[in-house]
Parts: sequence; structure tokens; C-alpha cells
Amino acid sequence: MTIVLQILLVVSSLLLIALVLLHKGKGGGLSDMFGGGISSNLGGSSVAEKNLDRITVIVAVFWVASILGLGLIVSSGG
Repeated sequence: MTIVLQILLVVSSLLLIALVLLHKGKGGGLSDMFGGGISSNLGGSSVAEKNLDRITVIVAVFWVASILGLGLIVSSGG
């Protein structure tokens, strides 16, 4: 069970990093550094942004659940 939670933690961490970087920037920041400022007028319908938000929240829930699960396993000595 520990290995499954560790794999889930690694995969969800990488996905969470990628999803956060995909979000539309609200000003100067990493999104502008990677070209988000140039294409801000071209892309991003509100439906796509809402779906990206939902996916990010779902992945974040899996991330938190895997951390809590690993913490419970470690604290119980298993």
C-alpha cells in the first residue's frame, strides 16, 4: 500500500506542477515568462479555464489524500 501511495504522490505532484503552470496568468509572473502574456488575447475560453480549474482541484485532492495516507502509515509504524 505504501508503494501505491508513493507512486500516486509522485504522479499527482508532477501533474499538479504542470496544471498550475498551464493556468492563465493574472499579471507578470511565470506565465508571462513562458509566453503566456503574448497569447493571452488568443486563447482560453471560459469553459477551458473552468475545466482546467476542476482538473487541478481533483489532482490536488489526490495529492493531499496520498500525503495523508502516507502520514497515517508512517505514524502507525507500518
